[in-house]
Amino acid sequence: MPAFGVEFALAVLLVLFAFTWRWLEPPLVRLASKTAWCMLFLAILPVALRLALLSHHPAPSPDVYDEFSHLLVADTLRHFRLANPAHPMHRFFETFFVLQQPTYSSIYPIGQGLALAFGRAIFGHPWAGVIFSTAVFCALCYWMLRGWTTPGWALLGGVLAVMEFGPLCTWMNSYWGGSLAAAAGCLVFGALPRIRAYGRTRDAVFLGLGLGVHLLTRPYESIFLLVCVIAFFMPRPWKFARLGAIAALVTIPAVGITLVQNKQVTGSWTTLPYTLSQYQYGVPAALTVQANVVPHIDLTPQQALDYKMQRSFHGEGTETIGSFFGRLEYRVRFYRFFFLAPLYLILPAFFFSLRERRFIWVLGTLTLFALGVNLFPAFQVHYLAAVTCLFVLISVVGLQQLSRLKAGPEAAQLILLLCFAQFLFWCGIHLSDTSTAPSPAAQFETWYGLDHGNARRIVVNHELAEAPGRQLVFVRYSPVHMFQEEWVWNEADIDAARVVWARDLGEDENRELVDYYPGRTVWLLEPDARPPRLTPLR
Repeated sequence: MPAFGVEFALAVLLVLFAFTWRWLEPPLVRLASKTAWCMLFLAILPVALRLALLSHHPAPSPDVYDEFSHLLVADTLRHFRLANPAHPMHRFFETFFVLQQPTYSSIYPIGQGLALAFGRAIFGHPWAGVIFSTAVFCALCYWMLRGWTTPGWALLGGVLAVMEFGPLCTWMNSYWGGSLAAAAGCLVFGALPRIRAYGRTRDAVFLGLGLGVHLLTRPYESIFLLVCVIAFFMPRPWKFARLGAIAALVTIPAVGITLVQNKQVTGSWTTLPYTLSQYQYGVPAALTVQANVVPHIDLTPQQALDYKMQRSFHGEGTETIGSFFGRLEYRVRFYRFFFLAPLYLILPAFFFSLRERRFIWVLGTLTLFALGVNLFPAFQVHYLAAVTCLFVLISVVGLQQLSRLKAGPEAAQLILLLCFAQFLFWCGIHLSDTSTAPSPAAQFETWYGLDHGNARRIVVNHELAEAPGRQLVFVRYSPVHMFQEEWVWNEADIDAARVVWARDLGEDENRELVDYYPGRTVWLLEPDARPPRLTPLR
C-alpha cells in the first residue's frame, strides 16, 4: 500500500513538473549563473534530503572492517596523535586493517579519518563528517562543471550528483569514504580548464589543494591523478610552469603530513602503514586465501557479493595478461554506480564530443584510472572517487549532444524525467518505510545505501549499552565463520574504553586478560549463532 501511494504521488508530481517546466526554466537559468548561490543550494540539498529520512533510517552503524579502521583514525586524531602506543595484550586485539606493532594504528591515511574526526568534534558524531563531505562534493561538482560547460548544464550536473551520490548512496550512508576523494577530484578537474583559460593563481591553489586532499585520502590513485594533470598541459607544459610550481607548493603540507604519519606509525619516513600491513599480515593476500576457502553459509546479499568479487578478482597468485583483462571485464559492471539507469541511454551520445581534444583527454583519464586500479587485487567503487565528476561530465555532455539533434531536446527531457522519477520513487519508498526489515522492493533498488544496517550487531551493542559499568567481551567464532564479519574492534585508548572487544584465545590465556582488566563485567559473544549469543562469562 505505501508503494502505491508513492507511485500516485510521484505521478502527480511528474505531471505538474511537465506542465510547469516552461515557467520554471527561466528562473533556473538565471540561478545557474550565480555560482555562490548554486553551490550553497547543492550543498544543502543532499543534507536536507538525508535528514528527512532520518526518522526511518538513522545514522548508519559501522559494519565493515574498513569503516572501523577509518573510525580508529578519527579516534586517534581526537587524542591529538597520529599513532597509539602498542598494547601489552595486543594479541587479543588483532583485527583486519589495524596494526598492533610497532604501534596500535589504522593502516589507512588520515584523510577520511580527518573528516570523521571533524564531524565528531563539531557535531558530536563522526557521521556528520560524512554528511559534510557529501555536501562539499555536490557543491564542488557544479563548480567543476562550470569550467567545462555552460552554467545551465553545470547546475543540471550538480543536481544529478545529488541524486546519484546523495542521500541514497552508500558513500553517504557508511564510513568507508568516497565523497572526500570525489571533492578533491572536483578541485583538480575544475581547476585545470580554468588555468588553461585564465592562468590565475587562485586556480593553481585549488589544483594543489585538490591534489593534497586526494593524497591524504587515496595515495595510490594519486599517482594516476598526477599523470593526468601533467598530460592535460601537454604539449606546452612550460607555459604553465609558474602555476604548476604554485600548485606543488600547496601540495607540500599533504606530503609532509604523510611522511610524519609514516614515521609515527611505522617508524620509517617512507614506509606507508598499508605497506607494513602487507608485510606483516599479507593483506590483501590473506583475505584472498580465506575468500577462496570460506565455506558456503548463510550470507547477506552484500557478503555474497563480496565473496563473489574476491573469487573473481584473484587468481592462483600469478598475474597474467589474461587474468588482468578478465578482472577488468568483471569490474566494468560496477561502473554503473556512477550513472543513474536512464543515463545509460545517452552514453553513446558522448562520443560525438570526442572531436574536441579536451574530451579525448577526459576519456583517456577514465581509461588510465580503470587500468590503474585494476592492478590492485581488490576493488571498491570509491577507488575511482577522484574521477566521479568526470562521469557526471560525461552524462551532461551526452545530454547536451543529444539535445542538439532534431528531436533531441524532447528525448533529453524524457531521460531527465526518468532520472527524477527513479530518484523520487526510492526517496518516497524510504520515507514511507516504517518496518524494521527492508522493503520487499529493496531487492530492485539501485543504490543499496539506505538499508537497515547489521541488525545483529546493533542488537548486541544495545544489550551492552544497557549493562552497567565497564565491559570485556570475548568473541568466539565458529568453524564456519565468514571472515569478513569481524567483531573485534576497539577505540584508540583501549584501556579507557567502556567496552573492550577481545579474541577468545582459550580459557588459560583469557584469564590473563581478565586479570589485566579487574572490575569489568566479562562476556562471551558467539556471533555465528542465530541470533548472536551474548552470555556472562564467569
